[in-house]
Amino acid sequence: MQGEELEILVKDCVAGKRKAQQQLFNLYSDNMYGVCLYYSKDYTEAEDTLHEGFMKVFQKIEQFKFKGSLAGWIRRVMINTALEKFRKQNQLYALGDDFESGEDIQQENVISDLSAKDLIELIRELTPKYRMVFNLYAIEGYSHKEIGEMLGISEGTSKSNLSRARYILQKKVKKHFYIKSSIKDAK
Repeated sequence: MQGEELEILVKDCVAGKRKAQQQLFNLYSDNMYGVCLYYSKDYTEAEDTLHEGFMKVFQKIEQFKFKGSLAGWIRRVMINTALEKFRKQNQLYALGDDFESGEDIQQENVISDLSAKDLIELIRELTPKYRMVFNLYAIEGYSHKEIGEMLGISEGTSKSNLSRARYILQKKVKKHFYIKSSIKDAK
């Protein structure tokens, strides 16, 4: 759907037409569910975030001014919804230097063998504070300063949480492939 059709759909949503809202939901819900999964601990939470996000989309759709894509605007609403839920449920704290960052984890070409689904599952295993910072930085491309402002933490806390998230993910990826190669060897 493009151009004039999309404008009509948005105007109908602004007017509160349920059929148009359902059409908009059907058009974008699959992609936005994927976005919500990045920021959720499980499928149920992602679904809740998706529905809360679309409620906000319909409440604020008159704010969309066709500058940029509608999909991008809806994605931003979904991320903000996930951030709001996160802030209500979690506190972010700076990490001390008490984790073993000196261990050298070899990148044995494991990333190229890791499916997107496996990687998403590993990211979702991170604690909420690490998952949120990791996603905002690595997936959405925000700076540590921007992340700090969004989450109400310092830039340094954002950096330390990202560092810790990467460390944990490296260990999880290494473990994932150790288990995978052990299964292959056993066959």
